[in-house]
Amino acid sequence: MSSMTGAFERAGLLLQRDDGALSIQVLQEFYTEATRATRPHRLTHDMAAGLVKAWTRFRVQEMTLAVLESALEICAAHRFSYWDSAVVAAARALGCRELYTEDMSHGREVEGVMIVNPFR
Repeated sequence: MSSMTGAFERAGLLLQRDDGALSIQVLQEFYTEATRATRPHRLTHDMAAGLVKAWTRFRVQEMTLAVLESALEICAAHRFSYWDSAVVAAARALGCRELYTEDMSHGREVEGVMIVNPFR
């Protein structure tokens, strides 16, 4: 099995779980990147919007003042980008113990949230 096939399978398994949660920022970033004009094999608006709608079956953390303030604290304390800090802050607000991402340091614990790269 190729590494790409394995990654797709692992992603599919995560999306089948019932205990998932997402931040509104992650949904926005997915839509923006998936439909970007310069992206090879980009998705149409309808395809990307359909996926976003399907993923709202998970708990979704909206951006609130409390999440923003938490993100700013995480940014200062851990030297993450604001955007990564906002994802961690949303995970904390949702009560998540793990945050699945390939964009941050696997195995690092941040404010009680363990960063896990599901593709490692």
